[in-house]
Amino acid sequence: MHKKIPSRDTDAYYPLPESQGGWRWLDTPADVAKTARMDASKLDQIFELQSFLFGSEFSGIAIIRHGHLVREHYNFMGLTTGRYDIWSCTKSFSGTAWGLLLDDSRNGRLPRDKRVDLDSPAYSMIPEGYPLTDARKQDITMRHLLTMTSGIPGEAEGLYGVPTATGDGSFEFALGQCPNRYGKFADILVADPGAHWDYSDPAMAHLSLAFSNFTGEEIHDFLHRRIFDPIGIEQASWDVLGGSGFIGPHTNPHVGLHISARELARFGYLAMHDGVWAGDQLIPKWWMELATQSSQNLNPDYGYTFWVNTAGTRWPGLPKDMFALEGSKTNRCYVIPSLDLVVVRVGTGPSRWNEADFIGAVVDTIISD
Repeated sequence: MHKKIPSRDTDAYYPLPESQGGWRWLDTPADVAKTARMDASKLDQIFELQSFLFGSEFSGIAIIRHGHLVREHYNFMGLTTGRYDIWSCTKSFSGTAWGLLLDDSRNGRLPRDKRVDLDSPAYSMIPEGYPLTDARKQDITMRHLLTMTSGIPGEAEGLYGVPTATGDGSFEFALGQCPNRYGKFADILVADPGAHWDYSDPAMAHLSLAFSNFTGEEIHDFLHRRIFDPIGIEQASWDVLGGSGFIGPHTNPHVGLHISARELARFGYLAMHDGVWAGDQLIPKWWMELATQSSQNLNPDYGYTFWVNTAGTRWPGLPKDMFALEGSKTNRCYVIPSLDLVVVRVGTGPSRWNEADFIGAVVDTIISD
């Protein structure tokens, strides 16, 4: 099914699953300097500072360079196998599922010659959304949902997540049919689709409904089959929304993926290699290129469910090809292809931190050739 192509990794290295040995790693400072071209003593200083700043918060950090686990750090009884809810990093996985589906459509791999593309009307795949709570919703496309430009209210309007009171459903709230537990609605668009950027969890919920209705498969099952199993992610789990008399249960597309630092690094490593793993094009290259660059001018720091540095404004002073999965509680997966670097941090907090100082400090440990 997948086209075999050469890897751009010069030694064609891809880690075995953790149950079979996992990542190769570097131990001594001399090995770190010689193979990864990084200063181990400076990396250790970063970890000491992390422990001081975050104290008793559970956290784990993994740094991958040139295909080696260079350093990792866990605090407060953390384990290398410990899984964390990575919060909104989950969105990038949901976006990836849609990238795969769009590519399947492009290449005629869907049953009964079904078709979907970025300009397909989202509500054509969400019959639960009718009658529409705002006539403009008929103009929302998959492109709008994947770039946060649908006009569905989000954090700028005080809507965080899709929390509902007893007697209401999460997807019903996202579709504008009931309020959340704080009495707020997502029924009326704040702007015409494509005219406004807002980080919207209710909008992201639409991705799960549309995916399930169109394919008959849940996003989490689809990704386990197409991505997780092939790259050796063995222990991840994914929360669902709804059910119990309400719409669902369906994959929670915006938060709720639980994964370890080492296994999240696998996905970052796959993304860094343009979706290639051991010669298999698991994620289409065109999607990785599209998703990790600015998707619109309203917020040039956002691609297609990934945060990006195309304009050099998300992480000033760092490479413009850098992109990241970002979630609350300091959950991050930074990818810098030009430096062959993946840096992962998973944890339970804090909610705010100086990420520019952290990732900048890691980059500064690189030894110039």
